[in-house]
Parts: sequence; structure tokens; C-alpha cells
Amino acid sequence: MGESMPKENFKKSIEVEGGTVEEAINKALEYLNVSREDVKIKVVCEEKKGLFGMEGAKLAKIKVSLKENENNP
Repeated sequence: MGESMPKENFKKSIEVEGGTVEEAINKALEYLNVSREDVKIKVVCEEKKGLFGMEGAKLAKIKVSLKENENNP
């Protein structure tokens, strides 16, 4: 009755957007509830500045994957 979900059903990577790469990383870490040492981060695209250097023309996008180890296969 208290069955747990098989590990295969948990997402091992997510894509996140933010105003900057660092902001996107922080969002992903908070969402996954892990530290930076527990993940691999790939920058899909960096943010693009708008007119007069203002943020927001294009958001940064990253892919964050959980590192595999003996405790987290």
C-alpha cells in the first residue's frame, strides 16, 4: 500500500530558463533541491541583452542533469 515510485520515473535532467545563466542555475538547484556539486550543467544558450544593454531580449537556457553515483544510480 505504501508503494514508492520506481527510480526510473524520476526526471534525471531538466531545462530551465532565466534572465542570466546564474539565475537559471539557481532556479534549477532550488527546484531539484540539490547542491551545485550534485549536478552537471550544460548551457544551451546564454542570455541576449536588449536595447541599451537591458536584460530580457532572450533568456538564458540551461540543462541540468543529476550526477550519477552509488547513492543515486
